[in-house]
Amino acid sequence: MDKVLENLIEGASDLLIKILISLVVLVIGFRLISLLEKTLKKEHKLKALDASAKGFVISFIVISLKILLFVIVLSIIGVPMASLVTIVGSGAVAIGLALQGGLSNIAGGLMILIFKPFKVGDYILVNNLEGTVKSITMFYTTITTIDNKIIQLPNGNLSNSNIVNYSANTKRRVDIDVSVSYNTNIDKVKKILNSIIDKHELILQDDDKVVRLKTHADSALIFTLRVWTKTENYWNVYFDLMESIKNEFDKNKIEIPYKQVDVHIDK
Repeated sequence: MDKVLENLIEGASDLLIKILISLVVLVIGFRLISLLEKTLKKEHKLKALDASAKGFVISFIVISLKILLFVIVLSIIGVPMASLVTIVGSGAVAIGLALQGGLSNIAGGLMILIFKPFKVGDYILVNNLEGTVKSITMFYTTITTIDNKIIQLPNGNLSNSNIVNYSANTKRRVDIDVSVSYNTNIDKVKKILNSIIDKHELILQDDDKVVRLKTHADSALIFTLRVWTKTENYWNVYFDLMESIKNEFDKNKIEIPYKQVDVHIDK
């Protein structure tokens, strides 16, 4: 009986020591992985990769190292490697079935990196959500909205969605429709609009410019104005034109009509 008790105490002591060692290894391992992650995120690391692929690769490395760390900790505790492989394999199958969405996100992330519908720094619109792409990781793509909200989009859904990339090309066309009353001289309106375009420094003057009468609407003549500018200047040009058109029309006494209803009462 004493021998059995002695063996139990010795076994418990060995297990306790192994658990303490494994905890130390776990804590140190997590700190080292965290330090490696911060180091890899620095600009001079992985400089051969673009920002999009860099985020995905770092995410993959970190997750892989954490899985390896858990395997090492279990082996220190004394779990046999054969059993450990069986457990990991069974766990992988179970996790794969339970986390099909996660696996689709990984596949979606790879599709994004391969076909490059967008990259870090692009401004995109997807599923009525829009913003600047900040990072592409294994599972999520993070965008920042104009009002500085953070949105995380699952890569699986993102790779199967219609994506509008506003930053893909260096130039964008600004389209504006302008309404004037029916008694306005067409040539005068075109002359004013062309003058506004010619004076704007951010409009690409060598590209096609269009100022034409577009539609005879119910209560107004609709002119369309189309000009090109650099992508980063789009909104500045748009707002400048809207303000300039109103100011110039006021100066030239050109009426911008509004919808109205005439009511006739028969007595």
